[in-house]
Amino acid sequence: MSNATENIDSATPVERFNELPAHVWPRNAVRQEDGVVTVAGVPLPDLAEEYGTPLFVVDEDDFRSRCRDMAAAFGGPDHVHYASKAFLTKTIARWVDEEGLSLDVASLNEFGVALAAGFPASRITAHGNNKSVDFLRALVQNGVGHVVLDSAQELELLDFVAAGEGKVQDVLIRVKPGIEAHTHEFIATSHEDQKFGFSLASGSAFAAAQAATKAENLNLVGLHCHVGSQVFDAEGFKLAAQRVLGLYAQIHSELNVALPELDLGGGYGIAYTANEEPLDVAAVAADLLSEVAKVAAELGIAAPTVLVEPGRAIVGPSTVTVYEVGTIKDVHVDDDSTRRYIAVDGGMSDNIRPALYGSEYDARIVSRFSEGDSVPTRVVGSHCESGDILINDELYPADITSGDFLALAATGAYCYAMASRYNAFTRPAVVSVRAGNTRLMLRRETLDDILSLEV
Repeated sequence: MSNATENIDSATPVERFNELPAHVWPRNAVRQEDGVVTVAGVPLPDLAEEYGTPLFVVDEDDFRSRCRDMAAAFGGPDHVHYASKAFLTKTIARWVDEEGLSLDVASLNEFGVALAAGFPASRITAHGNNKSVDFLRALVQNGVGHVVLDSAQELELLDFVAAGEGKVQDVLIRVKPGIEAHTHEFIATSHEDQKFGFSLASGSAFAAAQAATKAENLNLVGLHCHVGSQVFDAEGFKLAAQRVLGLYAQIHSELNVALPELDLGGGYGIAYTANEEPLDVAAVAADLLSEVAKVAAELGIAAPTVLVEPGRAIVGPSTVTVYEVGTIKDVHVDDDSTRRYIAVDGGMSDNIRPALYGSEYDARIVSRFSEGDSVPTRVVGSHCESGDILINDELYPADITSGDFLALAATGAYCYAMASRYNAFTRPAVVSVRAGNTRLMLRRETLDDILSLEV
């Protein structure tokens, strides 16, 4: 049995297809001697038969181990906030709590899920560019740890809400340091012309800090920035830290306030395909922490405690989505070639990322070994939409047939979280696996769930 790519240079295309890239698939994914892929000792075809497809399968120990990796890299679990927007359930929140990490939320309902799981509000940080009065009031009433301020209007509103509750709320100010992440335009979040945060260059970030220090019911404890998502270049994180620390120094010298925290956000890249490598989190963390200490010393200020907000880097690689292969047809491309279209029983309703961002994934047959020659292949979903494509253009074995189980790896982040009911599809079930045991985390939706909204 194998869980890593071995002798890849000398392998045939079908041998490479049968290997699971260890840096892409969950840490406990193994192809057994009969060709069946197991995760944490549980055969994926058995799960598909029991719970139906599409099906999200989460490797619990993989998730927990990545929490620990982040905690070790950044100086302890209290320095790491899991970004719940990537994927949140009560079970996920409990795992994060048990590993000692903090939690980020970006909506009132994410906050509600965390509270329902018993997650301590004092270890939650709240984000969002358009927080409602109800959201802010719930945060203050429940004793949330931090609120990240995103606008002058929100600053005034939160001060008003906190005063009404008779509390002083700890806040961070979200700063745009002017670093454009080298990633897809729609998920690059630190250049100037976008909706999040206060501009460093224009002076609005310093003005917000002034206002926060004067507000009677706000306690400014630090600054926040986020350079983007799925970022592999550590230099972007370092440059953002350098620029934001300049604002720390200005706040210290002009307002006589020493801020204890610096939240550098998330965005740590993961490998989605065999030819990609994930960011070396330990190396980046060491480099970042060293840079913060060095720049702070040069500026003559105390180095703030660095906080980070990984989401994808924790949950992304822990999860696979299992589909059943349905219709297969060869489509004429030009005079000399065809492309094989393999349709599966899910698609853009459970994974919008290929359609939205052009994202690529690693897919394998998980119910057996594949054999035979390779053919140009496109894996598509079942939706009434020509852009419903999961795998755009790969060479896959010609023996893939209806009834096979095919799985996409690294689907833990922003797949279920961004799922829809397009074409009245229902959201899939989610199961977790650990040491040979299975637990249903979220049941599959039904037609009754859809009809329950009718009045």
